[in-house]
Amino acid sequence: MKKHRLIAVICLIITAITVYSCKTHFATGQENYKATASPLAFERGKAMVFSSCAGCHYNRSVNKFIGNPIHDVPGIVGKVYSANLTNSKNHGITSHYTDQQLKYLLKTGIAKDGRFIPYMLRPNMADDDINAIIVYLHSNDPAVTAGDTTIGVTHYNIMGKLYMGITAKPLPYKTGIKLPADNIAMGRYLVDNIGCFHCHSKKLTSLNYLDPEQTKGYLAGGAKFKNEQGDNIYASNITPDKETGIGKYTKADFRKALKDGESPKRKLHPPMPKYKSLNDREIDAIYSYLQTIAPVYHKIKGLKII
Repeated sequence: MKKHRLIAVICLIITAITVYSCKTHFATGQENYKATASPLAFERGKAMVFSSCAGCHYNRSVNKFIGNPIHDVPGIVGKVYSANLTNSKNHGITSHYTDQQLKYLLKTGIAKDGRFIPYMLRPNMADDDINAIIVYLHSNDPAVTAGDTTIGVTHYNIMGKLYMGITAKPLPYKTGIKLPADNIAMGRYLVDNIGCFHCHSKKLTSLNYLDPEQTKGYLAGGAKFKNEQGDNIYASNITPDKETGIGKYTKADFRKALKDGESPKRKLHPPMPKYKSLNDREIDAIYSYLQTIAPVYHKIKGLKII
């Protein structure tokens, strides 16, 4: 009898956790917002989308933001594909989103139907950059014009839903954020909002989007990725440690690494993109900020990204 009761209790716990994990719908924002278009906003938006979103969403086989399979998600939780960001009425998401819905999604992770999408979260992004991104996504630039195809449909199994329900939660809707004027503050802002700390910290599953510096292993590297062949690739240490980080990089070395994908000692591996859309002032700001953080001795084994 006791054994049956124990089994029943375990089943109830599993059921409760499962129900909790399946809560993937939340209240959506109701702000009356319309992006303000201008040539300057378009150019800034294009630069930010290519810097922040291209790593996952830009498909280089067709030179469009039609999405890609995400190889880094363990198969045990299901299959994940990045979304089609083009203006396709059949497969894209941006053509079905208002400006306000896109803004709310980028800030909180909550889609227009209330689903929580635990990627591309930018709670600390300045209002001007959010505006610029939306202007670009709704533009006629070739990279976001309709790509009427789908790479695949994301499907989480019960394990994936359980994990997301317990660990992933929507973020607060923060507005009124200004672009920093100070050089080092701008570097910190870019490290946050183009996602440098996402890849170059300890794990993708332990990111602190609201307070990036509280992320485990902040910028000291170690996060594991997989390429299309299934090989493991590890993000490198970009703290200013002279032996295991970028402490010996000159400003010119750092520019070349970000723009051309070449460090002083090696060619860099995908998924590290080439940041052609960042200007020298922005890259130098990132470099200046990285020099201010505490150096961490952390030697990464295996293939490097940067």
